Amino acid sequence: MSDVEALNSIIEGIRSFDRFSILTHVSPDGDTLGSGIAVQILLESLGKKAEVVCEEPVPHIYGYLPNAGRVVLPQEAASFECVIACDCADRQRFKKAEHIFENAKHTMVIDHHFTNKGYADANLIRPGASAACEVVFDLYKAMDIPVCPEAAVCIYTGIVTDTGNLTYSNTTPHAIRIVAELYENGLNITEINRNIYRTIPYVKTRLQGHVLSNMKLEAGGRIGIATVTVGEMEAFGATNEDCEGIVDSVRDVESVRVAIFIREGRDGTYKVSLRSKECADVGKIAGKYGGGGHAAAAGYSSKEPLSTTIANVLRDVSQELENDKN
Repeated sequence: MSDVEALNSIIEGIRSFDRFSILTHVSPDGDTLGSGIAVQILLESLGKKAEVVCEEPVPHIYGYLPNAGRVVLPQEAASFECVIACDCADRQRFKKAEHIFENAKHTMVIDHHFTNKGYADANLIRPGASAACEVVFDLYKAMDIPVCPEAAVCIYTGIVTDTGNLTYSNTTPHAIRIVAELYENGLNITEINRNIYRTIPYVKTRLQGHVLSNMKLEAGGRIGIATVTVGEMEAFGATNEDCEGIVDSVRDVESVRVAIFIREGRDGTYKVSLRSKECADVGKIAGKYGGGGHAAAAGYSSKEPLSTTIANVLRDVSQELENDKN
């Protein structure tokens, strides 16, 4: 199916149904929340009923998003007849909300992950897009629906968080043009950037200082790795949300080519986050363990002990770096 046909299939689905459940992914970030809420705003502008569903409460950092207070947990969701999954590479990313997808009469996906093989009835997947919000912006344009100020906040948030404030290699000219158009139409990007990047809880600062002071360099400094346990997080009174950004700080070390951050979950599993400076395909590594993402940013979950998880990811990253040299 061509991109035009895929876009039309989404538009047809929107026009055919009146009630929508919009699914976001576990460990919600700016793109899944931004795209999900932007789609909700689009649907409600057409007189439709729509709710955004997320496995976890909206992180404090994204509390400024319009409708953030209306995002519901899976157990509170109404489970409407049509589902739209936003920024979700596969069904496992729904976690406790997967039953909503399974019970829907019609399912749709709006995404930008190259690992997404198209698991819904209608799939609009653009691997070349910087963010799902970039795709949602085009949906607004295709349907000739004005991007209202509230939707602009959401779309901008998704684009800047997935592109590292328009600095990552996945940044597209189209994304920059979108940001320029939103800015020209009155979007206050200064305030949004302050909310995302310049408003940090004291607990988060202390935790991240502790974790980064204990990071290690491997492979002659080309690999940086940091870990945090549940016990360490409890000692600082921190939550999973306070770990956001640690892997990026590891990557910022001058010699590091691939950054690894491993966080222990309360269920005993470990979340492995990977970042690359365009010298290794970390998406391939994540896919090996059932995870996903992009060549420069990916992640997965490990049920192995921490020592085994560390050994495995160091081996795989080292091999990927060696392959890149050849």
